[in-house]
Parts: sequence; structure tokens; C-alpha cells
Amino acid sequence: MTAELVRGQNHPLPETRLEIRVSVGKPIVAGVTLSDDQGKVRGIEWVAHPGSPTLPGLEVPKQAAADHRLAVDLGAVPEAVHRVNVLLALPVGVGGPVSFGSLAAPFVAVTGLDGSEVASYTITDLDAESAVVALELYRRQDAWKVRAVGQGYAGGLADMLTDQGLPQAHELAGTINEAVAQGLARSVAAPPPRPSDEARVRTTGQTAAPGPGTQGPDSTAAAQPAQPPQPAPATHQPGDASPSSGGPVNYTHPGRQATAPPPPPPTAAPAEPGRPAQPVAGDATGWSLEERLYNQVWGMFEDLARTTAAYRSAVDFAESRMDQELDKVLSDPRSRIGNTGDVAREAARTKHGLLVDRARAALDRDLGQLAAESEVVEPALPMAYAGWDSPVWHAYRTPMEIPMALRLGDLHLPERPDLHIPMLVRLPLERGLWIDSGRSSGTDSVADTDQLRRLAMDSAVAHAARLLAVYPAGEFTVHVIDAAGSAAGALSPLVTAGVLDEPPAAGAAGVSGVLAKLTQRVDLVQMAIRAGAADALPPDLDTAEQLLIVNDFPHGFDDRAVTQLRYLADEGPAVGVHLMLVADREDAAEYGPLLDPLWRALLRLTPVADDHLADPWVGHAWTYEPPMTPPGSRVLQQVLNQVAHARRTGGR
Repeated sequence: MTAELVRGQNHPLPETRLEIRVSVGKPIVAGVTLSDDQGKVRGIEWVAHPGSPTLPGLEVPKQAAADHRLAVDLGAVPEAVHRVNVLLALPVGVGGPVSFGSLAAPFVAVTGLDGSEVASYTITDLDAESAVVALELYRRQDAWKVRAVGQGYAGGLADMLTDQGLPQAHELAGTINEAVAQGLARSVAAPPPRPSDEARVRTTGQTAAPGPGTQGPDSTAAAQPAQPPQPAPATHQPGDASPSSGGPVNYTHPGRQATAPPPPPPTAAPAEPGRPAQPVAGDATGWSLEERLYNQVWGMFEDLARTTAAYRSAVDFAESRMDQELDKVLSDPRSRIGNTGDVAREAARTKHGLLVDRARAALDRDLGQLAAESEVVEPALPMAYAGWDSPVWHAYRTPMEIPMALRLGDLHLPERPDLHIPMLVRLPLERGLWIDSGRSSGTDSVADTDQLRRLAMDSAVAHAARLLAVYPAGEFTVHVIDAAGSAAGALSPLVTAGVLDEPPAAGAAGVSGVLAKLTQRVDLVQMAIRAGAADALPPDLDTAEQLLIVNDFPHGFDDRAVTQLRYLADEGPAVGVHLMLVADREDAAEYGPLLDPLWRALLRLTPVADDHLADPWVGHAWTYEPPMTPPGSRVLQQVLNQVAHARRTGGR
């Protein structure tokens, strides 16, 4: 049974491996300090916070959020530690609430690894405090207990850390606030923060959250932690030297800036008092309109994630509060006299309805503003960011340089299914793609397995066409392995247009030939980089980015071919070789754990709408929709024909 604690109450902990869950209406920072038997924090190395999220036996979130999960293994903390203090604080310097008194009461729960709740505590009576010690886990005669603390500090993190005896309290508080405000502690690189503007929906006071790209949503089916979904795998950072200088081959965009420019001058007309300003396309920071639109899309993703998280948290709080009030009524003998109990129950339900209605009104307001922004931004997106139905594709011309990012589809949440956020990934691709041809929650409308496999291959061709189209002529090469020759129909747009240097490889010999050529390319470039002799690469080496599409994987692959494919997935992206597998996860399971690293290394996409993606911030299940062409449209074939013409004529 769960122990519902009040301030000062303690409860024994039945196990040492625990999870601490925090729920608040707005994004807050969660951290942990360790104390010795005198209650003192011995140094900054005894503090886990967003800028340094792990300690022995502890892991805290890397960013502010409305909902947190902290991992605790009390058996792994140092022997000198007698107390583990769970800290909550409001972000400083990023706008939003400045005290807990303006928020719903924070709710903290200690759970087992199976999710069973051990103890919970609702921190009430907070007013001007901006930081609070929520709980402490402490040793008592070789056992551990949890105590509800609820000690608030109006002076924020600095006062709280000072009270715990940390000499560097003010410096560490500044470090934590800076890490949160600037996004330095995120597991992925975020775009520059957006300018403060009334046109931006700001439901919380937090800087940009991870956005809708490779660095952002990821496949929950791939069993990765939520980037929440996962922290993204470590990405290779190419060197800055050019091939002619003898340094590493630089695969980054030559015109991409590494630092944030100043925000653009405001272009929106001032809003009438009491009304939000009209949204403007490109109102984010950036050196160019392309970069500003990219950052604006990130911001829209951030805003939708936050406003939905705030709404869900508010609803959860309302339901939890109603349940507690109803339990209190049932446990009070006086409620059995007359209609006292009925009146109390009705009052609890009425209060619940008012809280939910208020949360829904705030959600609808923010979603309406985001929808208005989407209507302005979508028509202004450049070709690489635009959907196939955009007029920019009908006016296609071969680009002169590689864009910052590419649209891989759309994302939306169930609270507003018609509000779609473009899913953008940075170029060059940092991870390969797994187009899942197996059945999932979104494939109920698909009649049979063969139709699903065809849809998956159609989706792969659409992705490949977009990649070919957004690169300058001759700077992107596509290889295809179709071991059984079953994808001839789906591959016909690529084959007919003539954008493939070689026909799709079939049979065991074709599979081994393509894999040998690409692994050799990876080896040569890696050796040249390590030797500092990039100019010594063979003159016939294709220096263009390479994409390998594999249909119906692992059909036609022996153990050696699978090993080569894993090598390409791990080492290829750093030197311009990328994978796109079209496969059913269940079919690939026959190889057992051999393919698990490959499955985890690739970003899983689906050929039909499916809610398998999770963001790395609050863990929403986002519905992904692939970028398919409108029914009856010939835009994909027309674009591929122009790509082929540009390849033949050198871009003229």
C-alpha cells in the first residue's frame, strides 16, 4: 500500500533500487545532493544536476520539464553518504513562474522499478519559494527511509545549497541555471533560443527543447531511453580542415555557422492590447531565412510539447486531487450522516471539472496560436523542409548547396491531430533509417503483408528522392540492394529516371559486391583521415554522400554480410555513407542479438501513420506520418527526372 506522507513524516524503503517521479504544472529543474552524517554536502562532486546529471547510484534529468523521473540505486552510493536530498527549483532567467506559489502543488512519488508506488508527497503551502528540498532518503541502522521535507527557499538554489553547507553554493547555482537556460546539459544539440516575442506561444519559462529531427524524436520500439527518447548516440564531429590541407575530410555544410547570430529585427506589427501578435514566418534567430525557419520549426515542436505536457500534468493533478478528496470523504465517519458525503463528493467532482476546463482552455488557446503560426510558416518553408504538396516542388531547380536539414515527415499529438509539425533532420544524416515493413499499431487499415511491404518500399523511395533532390548535382549517390528482386515496381521511379549509377543488386553476389565496395570506401576515407592525407584518396573514389537502400532485409544476407552492414551503420555516417533498411523487425529477429545494435543505431520510421516516436524531453508519444506524395501526383517522378538531367549535364 502507498504511504501518503505529510511534511516531516517518514516511511521505510523496502528496496534500494528506486525511481523518484516528480509532477508539476510547469517545467522545473530536478537535482540531488548527497550529505554526510553531519548533513553537509562536501563539494560540488556530491551534487547531481542538469549540467552533471550522474553520480554513483544516481541519475537526474538533463533539462527542465513538467514531469521528471530520477533513478536511484542506494546500494551504489558512497559509504560516506547518509542522506540523498531531492531538490526542485524553478529555472532562472528564462521567463515563466518565479515562485512555486503560482504553480500547482508539486507531487513527488517514490516507486519501485516495477512502477509500484512506495510513498508519495504533495508539497503544499509553498508561496514565494523558488527552490525546495522535496524529499530526503536517509540511512537508519543499515536501512534506508524516505522523509517528506518540503523545505522551501525564497532565495532559490543558491540559498538552498548554502543551507546544506556547500561553500561554492552561489557558483554552482549559477552553473545550473546557465546549463538550463542555454541548453548546455541536453543530450542533443539544440538550436539557438528563440527571441522573446508575443507571437511565440510560451506556456513555460524554458529554453528550446530537443526538436523534431534525428536529435529529437526517436523510436521507442528500438528500446532507447527517451532522447526520452534516448539520449542520442554520440555523434562524430568532422574536422575543420579541407582535403587540400591534408587534414580530415570535412563533411559539414561549408556555409553553416557554429554560433548563434543576433535575433532578426522584429517584423510583426504590434499586437492590439489583449490580443496575441500575428505570427511571422522566420521570426527565430539565424544567419539566413533557412536557418531561422529551421529554428522556428524547432520552437513550434517545443511549444506543442510543453503546452501538451502542461495540460496533461494539470489533468493528472486534478484527478489525483479528486481521488484524494473522495478517499478522505469515504474515510470520514461524519460523511455517513445525512447527505454530507454526497455534497462532499459532488464538490470534489465540481472542483475537478473546473480544473480540467481551465487547463483545456489554456491548451486550446495555445494550440490555436500554434495553428495560426503553422499556417504562416508552412507555405514559407524552403524545398528541403516542404511537403510534397508544396508548390516549391513543382518549381524544382537543382540546388547549389546542401541545405541545413531535410523533412522526413510530420509529427502530431492526439490533443490536436490536425496540427502537424515538420519532422526535420540535420544534413548530412547522422543516423541511418529503418523503414519498418512489419505490422504495428498504425497498420490496422492495411489489408495484407504484401501491401505493407510495398508501402514501406514506396516510403523508402520517397525519402531517397528527397535526398537526391536537395543535394547539388552529383553530390549524392544511391545504391540499392534488392536481393530477391521483389521491389521492382516500387523502385521504378529511381530506375526509370536514371538516377542510379547501377541497377539494383540482386542475389548473393550482388549483395556482397555492393557491401564490399562501400566498406572499402569507408576504410579508405578513415585511413586517409587518420593519416592526415585526405589528398591521397584514389582519384576514382566517389566523394559524394552515399546512401544504401536494402529491401527486405535480411533476405539474402549471410553472417558476413550482416557484419558488414553493421560496420556501415556504425562507421559509415562519419565518412558520408548512410543506410536505409526496409525490413520487418520480426523477420530480422531470427539473427537474435546480432542485429540488436543495428536496430538501435537506426531511426525507425513507418510507412503509415504510427505513434511510435518519443521526444527526448517529456516523452510524449508522437504520431509520425511519412512524406508521401498526393494521390495521382507525378511530382516525385518529375523531380527525379530533373535530378537525372542535372547529373548528366553537371548541374547545367
